[in-house]
Amino acid sequence: MEKFISNRSSIKSVPEDYVFPQETRPGNFKIPINKTIPTIDLSEAQNGDRTKTIQQIIKASEEFGFFQVINHGLSLDEMKEAMSVFKEVFEKPNEYKHDLYPENNLKTCKMFSSTFKYEFDKVHLWRDTLRHPAYPLEQWQHLWPEYPTTYRKCVGDYSTKIKELGSRIMNLISEGLGLECGYFDNDNLSDSLVIQLNHYPPCPDPSLTLGITKHFDAYLITVLQQEDICGLQVLKDGEWIAVDAIPHAFVINIGYALQIMTNGKLKSVEHRVVTNSEQARTTAAFFIAPSGDCFIEPTKDLIDEHNPPIYKSYEYKELLTRFFKKHGDMDMVLKSYEEEEPKD
Repeated sequence: MEKFISNRSSIKSVPEDYVFPQETRPGNFKIPINKTIPTIDLSEAQNGDRTKTIQQIIKASEEFGFFQVINHGLSLDEMKEAMSVFKEVFEKPNEYKHDLYPENNLKTCKMFSSTFKYEFDKVHLWRDTLRHPAYPLEQWQHLWPEYPTTYRKCVGDYSTKIKELGSRIMNLISEGLGLECGYFDNDNLSDSLVIQLNHYPPCPDPSLTLGITKHFDAYLITVLQQEDICGLQVLKDGEWIAVDAIPHAFVINIGYALQIMTNGKLKSVEHRVVTNSEQARTTAAFFIAPSGDCFIEPTKDLIDEHNPPIYKSYEYKELLTRFFKKHGDMDMVLKSYEEEEPKD
């Protein structure tokens, strides 16, 4: 059977193995249309009131775990060119996609449908995905897709600029926390960049299925580029908030690694992706994270006798392994560590 959902364009109804249980279907939720995540003008940090911009970022990170940035330094033409290449990946013939399909999880650059382990999914996600590491560029670029022929050059240049944008945002966060500027550039704390392209074809009945189930991100921050099509939703005070598709903006969300390192001050928040019946949607997520051998723990400058650490020290690659095993449920990941502790 064809695994890639984007290759099954003749589907007139949602197949049974894509239908979620009643309690988790998006059709069960009413989305508040008068709420959204904050939008922050990054140019103010350079040309205006830097303190105000930093305060906006910290407040959004504490209250929502998400915000959008505009005037971020990347041009609209650059964003359009990159998105065009991203979309072309999923328009390639079946044999191209199957060449990238991981027969095991050891493949560095992989293209899959639903999740890494399609055969073991109880319910499939309505998405196809390309995922690969992107930093250091010289280490990974030669393993990226050869087609489209512009992919390696275009995405290489673009990912370098995204990494720089991520560093600027992390520096603003550092200052807002009272840490030295560049704190997260030290000790391999932001040495990893992974690109994940998600493609969500039109769905016959979006109320029955999901593009991605609710989950946390395990990274420092995620920089997300979406088209002018909504689909991302954030859980806020028990309600799902639809994230506006603002032209020429990036969505930034706080990852759980950063929540741990800030001792819970900045929040990683559950989010999900819904589908639509009218048009396909393609997104590009850039995950900025520590290197695998780093140990992440509450930053010493952010804890004291009045604010003791609420997290232990975790080896990042082990934390990430458990994250994928628990399908992005960080509460279950942390509980798995607690269950291993010796009982008195």
